[in-house]
Amino acid sequence: MDHSKENPTDMVAVRATAPGTAQVDKDGSKKSARKGIQSIEIGFRVIDFLVTAGRPLPLKEIAGGTGLSASNLHFYLVSLLGIGVVHQDASTGHYGLGPYTLKLGIAGLEQFDIFTASRDRLVELANDIGHSVFLGVWGNHGPTIVFRADGIHSRSVFELRVGSVLPILRSALGRLFLAYLPEGMTSAHVDAELVDLSQRPLRTELADIPRSWKEVRELVATIREKGISRNRSNLLSDYTAISAPIFDHTGTIIAGITVMGLRGVLDDDLAGPNAMAIQSLARDISSDAGQRTTSYIPYISKT
Repeated sequence: MDHSKENPTDMVAVRATAPGTAQVDKDGSKKSARKGIQSIEIGFRVIDFLVTAGRPLPLKEIAGGTGLSASNLHFYLVSLLGIGVVHQDASTGHYGLGPYTLKLGIAGLEQFDIFTASRDRLVELANDIGHSVFLGVWGNHGPTIVFRADGIHSRSVFELRVGSVLPILRSALGRLFLAYLPEGMTSAHVDAELVDLSQRPLRTELADIPRSWKEVRELVATIREKGISRNRSNLLSDYTAISAPIFDHTGTIIAGITVMGLRGVLDDDLAGPNAMAIQSLARDISSDAGQRTTSYIPYISKT
């Protein structure tokens, strides 16, 4: 979904709430824990085990993996077979996912919305790390910010607002899309920025910006190896940012999570806690979007 075309009021910046703040309903009352039906939860435990297994399994193995007795599990399997969620192989007797799960999967993918899936978790992340967190997508004009959540250490940076389009070589978000989108989608942006950079003096703070397609390919290889991108002071002086990719069920990048803060204040170590936090969240959202394995569209080098 291309959120760069949404109404600006739908793409908002928020400030994270203080730790421990209770959630309340619209009428002001505190939310209480919801009570569910345990048998449904157990049934989905069986389904989830079959999803994780990736192949049909004998009853005994499913029982061992779900913690259910064979007799108890049999009752659940009978019901799941009846509605088409589980299928039993006639020759082996093994149980696997049924045809109705395919319908559920397709419907879920059609209804998945990256903005809705990410918003609350980005606010929580900004609250945890205390710095600004952004959600960015590839819009009509390039890397575009569609959501921003601020933490306790955030500063007003008017250059980075919801709706801002970022450069592809001089921003962590842009570099992320450079690494994981097909070269045909990004080459025009790269060519234009390389021309612009060739007309600028080579300053120390701009030393890590690629100045040729050879250096672009080296940057892409580094980002793919580490699974995260970083940009220091190339977009805004004294600021650093790190970004992690979100993928869909095809392994295509659909968004990026970025955390930004002042250099020396924000820990931007690619093996540090902030990098680990955004990578963990990006993996979780990718899983919600249907990604099961790390599979990327091949990057085609410009010759």
